[in-house]
Amino acid sequence: MPTVAGVDSSTQSCKVVVCDADTGEVLHRGRAAHPEGTEVAPEAWWRALLEAGNGLLERVDALAVAGQQHGLVALDATGLPVREALLWNDTRSAQAAADLVDELGGPEKWAEAVGTVPVAAITVAKLRWLAAHEPRHADRTDRVLLPHDWLTWQLCGGPGTGAEPVTDRGDASGTGYWSPAEGAYRRDLLALAFGGRTPELPRVLGPTEAAGRTPYGALVAAGTGDNMGAALGLGIRPGDVVISLGTSGTAFALTEHPVGEPTGAVAGFADATGRYLPLVCTLNAARVLSSTARMLGIALDDLGPLARAADPGAGGLVLLPYLGGERTPNLPEAAGSLMGMRKANMHPPNFARAAVEGMLCNMADALDRLRAQDVEARRVLIIGGAAKAPVVGEIAAEIFGTPVTVPEPEEYVALGAARQAAWALAGTPEPPHWPVAAARQIPAPADGTAGRRIREAYADARSMVYG
Repeated sequence: MPTVAGVDSSTQSCKVVVCDADTGEVLHRGRAAHPEGTEVAPEAWWRALLEAGNGLLERVDALAVAGQQHGLVALDATGLPVREALLWNDTRSAQAAADLVDELGGPEKWAEAVGTVPVAAITVAKLRWLAAHEPRHADRTDRVLLPHDWLTWQLCGGPGTGAEPVTDRGDASGTGYWSPAEGAYRRDLLALAFGGRTPELPRVLGPTEAAGRTPYGALVAAGTGDNMGAALGLGIRPGDVVISLGTSGTAFALTEHPVGEPTGAVAGFADATGRYLPLVCTLNAARVLSSTARMLGIALDDLGPLARAADPGAGGLVLLPYLGGERTPNLPEAAGSLMGMRKANMHPPNFARAAVEGMLCNMADALDRLRAQDVEARRVLIIGGAAKAPVVGEIAAEIFGTPVTVPEPEEYVALGAARQAAWALAGTPEPPHWPVAAARQIPAPADGTAGRRIREAYADARSMVYG
């Protein structure tokens, strides 16, 4: 029985799953924490991968890494980092992003060129920030990788071994200098961002191409970004929209054609199968619930039952959940706002309900942005840490106005990486079919009035604060 491993190197931790390559059955698991912060030494990811995969990776036939998107790993001529990696959630590059948008002639030009308009999270904006604020580090930068690229390279031997740095089209499409429509790097945009310089970039592999082998002989697949990994792990099809509620929130769908939305709210990414993955990303999702639980002095698991005790609309309380700035809408300097406070509604259940509603109203706006690009939403799947609370799915169906499917809690990013590894190992035209168990099916409410009122109150509050 061939076995494969999938690695999810996320912002907070590294997760490893070992699966039966034919059926997808999870045989073993591992996990290790990552340091907190918005910049991290890449070596910390490697140590976490070795810890999470200790005793597991040596025995598999193939493996792949799905990593957090956009992070900037700048390397010198010897292949060593010139500084700590800048992560997607580092917002110092917000002004750099705005400058790049202006210099190319506006967001429409970027959407046409690469399907994505720079915001603080995107790699191309981080390169501009590095060139402007740390010129000595920029001068030493010979090569640029993404987090998953760097880990894949280490698995294949790393610098000094002859291993070639590679990436895949899914993760490359989140850099701001690779075009999904053209399937090629835009080195002119790289030079625009980096003061005329064009550091070396990883070769972009096809969906089933191999990056190399580990010292133990396991095949190393191309790997991908975390959202592309989740899409592959869930086995989504056209008509499916995934709402992922992790540290950040994402709404994405599978399409047969590239999407380039001129305002930049919808990122026109590629996926890990040769198709496309239009995506809307927010900076704030599960952290909204954990922060609210901390403020209320309760355990996170108790927040859901407390929220269920409040009526829809939280007694008039509205939370704008921009606790760490926000990416969509593009408000990098924003803070959270609690609106509508009155003596009669300031009770813990209303606070808890407002947190859930605020998080989901932001994601409902993301879903609307996808629909505006003719993305069909026949089925909405909710995954991620926040989806484990039953009340989240219930309120989501109310606010989205659609039936909601909550798949069985699982590490879908890691599963997607494992499925990609199995695909590369088999060399078949399509990835293996691995079943996904749905834990709950939540129907849309018969009367959508409550959901519409919640969204109207949220939109009014946002307009009041941000215009």
